[in-house]
Amino acid sequence: MVDSQYYLPNDIGISALDCGEAFRLLSPKEQLYAHYLSRAAWYGGLVVLLQTSPESPTIYVLLQKIFRKQPPAQLEAVATAAELSSEEYQAFLVYAAGLYANMGNYKSFGDTKFIPNLPKEKFKALVWESQAYKENPGEIETLWNSCSHFLYSLEDKQKQLGLGDKGITTYFSGNCCLEDAELAQKFLDSKNLSAYNTRLFKKESDGKRCYEVRLASAVKKDCTVEGEADTPCSMFDFEDASFSVQRGDYAFLMEKVSQNLEKAKAYAANENQAKMLEEYIRSFTYGSVDAHKEGSRFWIKDKGPIVESYIGFIESYRDPFGSRGEFEGFVAVVNKAMSARFAQLVSSAEVLLPELPWPTAFEKDRFLKPDFTSLDVLTFAGSGIPAGINIPNYDDIRQTEGFKNVSLGNVLAVAYATQKEKLTFLDEKDKDLYIKWKGPSFEVQVGLHELLGHGSGKLFVQDDKGKFNFDQAEVRNPETGELISSWYKGSETWDSKFSTIASSYEECRAECVGLYLCLNKQVLSIFGHEGEEAEEVIYVNWLNMVRAGLLGLEFYTPESKSWRQAHMQARFVILRVLLEAGEGLVTLSEITGADGRPDALITLDRGKIHTVGKSAIQKFLCKLQVHKSTADVEGGRALYEGYSAVTTDGSHNFLQFRETVLLRKEARKMFVQANTLIKGEAVELEEYESSAAGLVQSFIQRFPEDAEEVEAQLLELASRDATCWC
Repeated sequence: MVDSQYYLPNDIGISALDCGEAFRLLSPKEQLYAHYLSRAAWYGGLVVLLQTSPESPTIYVLLQKIFRKQPPAQLEAVATAAELSSEEYQAFLVYAAGLYANMGNYKSFGDTKFIPNLPKEKFKALVWESQAYKENPGEIETLWNSCSHFLYSLEDKQKQLGLGDKGITTYFSGNCCLEDAELAQKFLDSKNLSAYNTRLFKKESDGKRCYEVRLASAVKKDCTVEGEADTPCSMFDFEDASFSVQRGDYAFLMEKVSQNLEKAKAYAANENQAKMLEEYIRSFTYGSVDAHKEGSRFWIKDKGPIVESYIGFIESYRDPFGSRGEFEGFVAVVNKAMSARFAQLVSSAEVLLPELPWPTAFEKDRFLKPDFTSLDVLTFAGSGIPAGINIPNYDDIRQTEGFKNVSLGNVLAVAYATQKEKLTFLDEKDKDLYIKWKGPSFEVQVGLHELLGHGSGKLFVQDDKGKFNFDQAEVRNPETGELISSWYKGSETWDSKFSTIASSYEECRAECVGLYLCLNKQVLSIFGHEGEEAEEVIYVNWLNMVRAGLLGLEFYTPESKSWRQAHMQARFVILRVLLEAGEGLVTLSEITGADGRPDALITLDRGKIHTVGKSAIQKFLCKLQVHKSTADVEGGRALYEGYSAVTTDGSHNFLQFRETVLLRKEARKMFVQANTLIKGEAVELEEYESSAAGLVQSFIQRFPEDAEEVEAQLLELASRDATCWC
C-alpha cells in the first residue's frame, strides 16, 4: 500500500480566494493594468512546470487536452463509462487540481512527489475513453507513454526533490552533484553573475567537465544588454573546467511575459510603475538580473499603489543548492483598513529595532521605511501561495535601498481556518483558545516576521574596491568579545555563502524575531490587542510555533537526513531551542489517542513565556544574527544543523514522533483563483467554486487565446532537455 504522504486525499481542503469586491472597486484603467500583469504572471508561472520535474510539463499538457474537450462535469459520465467509481473519479480530479495548484507533481510545501490516488489502469481507462483520445488517439497515446511511468513511479530518488542521488531537480542536469553546484557558484561569483535566473547543465568532453549556464530570456542569441559593460554570454575556462553562458531558457514563455508587461505599461499609474515594467521587460528579454534589480528599485519607490505586483525568479527554496529562483508573479489589490495597521507598525520600527538582542553595530545603519500593505490576491502564479512576503531578495538592495512587505489578507482568511476535530496534538483546553486566536496571532507574527525579521540585521561587507561598511577596529562579536574576523567579500551574498541552509536559517531568524517582539505591548496595541486579550494572542502565537515545530517532522526525510521545507525546518529548530530551555516551558509527550493509535501532546506553560521563553529566544536569535552578519558559514552551519538534527536519543525520540505526525497529518489546502478576461473595452472577473472541479475549470479557461500553442511550446521545451535528466 502506498504511503499516504504520496497522494492527495479526496477530502483535501480547497478554497476560493475571494477578490471580487476588491477588483470591482478598481477603476477601468486599474483593472486593465491588473489584467495584463496577471496574464504575464500566468504565462511565467508555466516555467515552474519546467523547473519542477522532467515529466511535469507532459502531465500538464495531457490533462489540459482532456479537460479542454470535456470539462469536469462532462468528464464524469466518461469516468462512469470507463468503470471508475465516484471516489476514483474524485481522486482523478484532486490529482489534476494538485498538479495545477503546485505547478508540477511535487508538493510546493515539502517537495515530496504526489501520485494519483487511483489505480494506474483506471487512470488510463479514463484517458482512453475521453473525447480527446477519440479525436486524436496518436497524440494522446504519445503523451501517455511519455509520462505514465513517472506519473506513478515512487522509486527512492523520485520521492522528493533534491540534488544528485538525493532526489529530482531540473535546476541541474541529472549528472550534477553538490561539488558541481559549488564550482558553478564560484564561477558565477567570479563573473559577478547571479544564479537566480539560471540552470546548470554538465557534459564531459575528453575527460574535461564542460558546463552550460543557461539564462532565462526571450532572446536566444548573444548580444550586449544596454547598461551592461559587456555580454556575459561566452566560453570561459575556470579552474579545471569550461563554462558556456548562454541565453534562451524558457524563451517562448519569457517572450509571452514581456509582451503582456508591455501591454500593462500603457495603463501604469505613474512613472515608477512604467520604468519598473521597462526594466522587467529588459530582464526577461535578455536574461539580465541587473535589469530586474533596477526594476525592483523602481518597485520599491512605487509607494502605496492601488494595484501591487511583483514578478520574476524570486524564491530559492526549491533549488537544492539554494541559489536559483523559482518563477512567480502576483497581482493584488490593497486592503486599506488592514494596511493602516501595518503602516503604524512601520512607523514604530525604529523604536522596536533596538529591542532586538544584538548590538547596534549589527543593525543596519539606517532603517529604510518600506511599504507594508495588506493585499487581496487577484493572481498568484507559481508553485504555491505564501501568507506574507518580504522582497526583493537582493541583499545589496535590501541593505542600502529598501524593500517592501506584503501580507496576503484573503490568503490568511481561508488558509489558516481550523476545525476543532482536525486540530492535532493539543490539550482540549487549548483547542478553543487556539481556534479563536490563531488568526489574530498569526497576523501579528506575519507582520513582525516580514517587517522586522527579514527587514532587520546588517551584513558586514568589503566591496570590490576594498571598502568596508563597518569599523574593523571597533565591531566586536558579542558572543566572544573578540573583534570580528570574517565578512562578505566582493560579490558574495547571503545565499551564495550559506547556500543549502540559507533559506531555512533566514526563515528561522525571522520567526524568532516575531516570537520575541510579539511580547512587546506596543506591538500588540498596534494590532488592537490590549490587556488579557494581548496575553491570549502571545500564548497562541507561541503555542502555534511549538505545535508547528512538531508538525514540521512531516517534512524531514530520514533516509537522506534532509529537510524538504525551509519554514518547517525553522519551526522544528525553534521547538528544539524551547525544549532545551527546560523548566517546564514546553513539554512533548507520547500518548495513546482516543482511537487507540499513537498520538502526541504538546503543552506550553504560559507563565514562563516572558521569562524562560524570552531568554531562550533572545540568546538563540543573537547567535543567528552574529553568524549571518559576519558571514561565519562554519559557525552558522554547526549551530543550525545541530538544532535541525532529528535525533532518537535524549529525552525525545523525534523519529518516533515523526511517525505519529505522519499518521495524523492533514493535507495542505489548495486555492482556486479567478481569471480576468477582456470583453469589449471592459475587464471581467470570472470566479469559480471551491472544489477540485472549480480549480480545474479555472485552468481550462486560463489561456483562452493560445492554449494549443502554449502546450506545444511546453512539450518542445521539455523534450529539448529530455536526455539531460538520466
